[in-house]
Amino acid sequence: MFKRIRNLILVIAILSGLASAQSGYQPKFKGDPAHSDAEASALGYMRTVVIAQRLYKKKHPEYATSLAALVGSGSFTRRMISTERGDYIAQFQSTGKNFSLAMAPKQFDEAHRAFFVDDTGTIRAEPDKPATASSPPLKASWE
Repeated sequence: MFKRIRNLILVIAILSGLASAQSGYQPKFKGDPAHSDAEASALGYMRTVVIAQRLYKKKHPEYATSLAALVGSGSFTRRMISTERGDYIAQFQSTGKNFSLAMAPKQFDEAHRAFFVDDTGTIRAEPDKPATASSPPLKASWE
């Protein structure tokens, strides 16, 4: 009797695991515009850089000109200096007067779009090519 119940529980656990794996990406917050965990991580990194740059500029007369200079601004850590960001590669540029950050996926597909943000703070996306300042803005699902 106990063996049957245990087997039934095991089957239910396996089936629920398969169902959740097939359901795809689970949004991290209401209105999350990401299509995958990799995109959510890339977008989170971008938001962290933008916030760090704004905080840096409050203390200094200009934006940081390197990612290393952002360490300690907001929640930007030393580990975040690396431009290898999982399924994405970050491309940071700054003149001090302005900055931009592009996140290019190592492979384009439905779950890996390219993103771009500059000192305006507007995140832009492209589904099949590198994103630029002229790419369409990324819209959250509540918009």
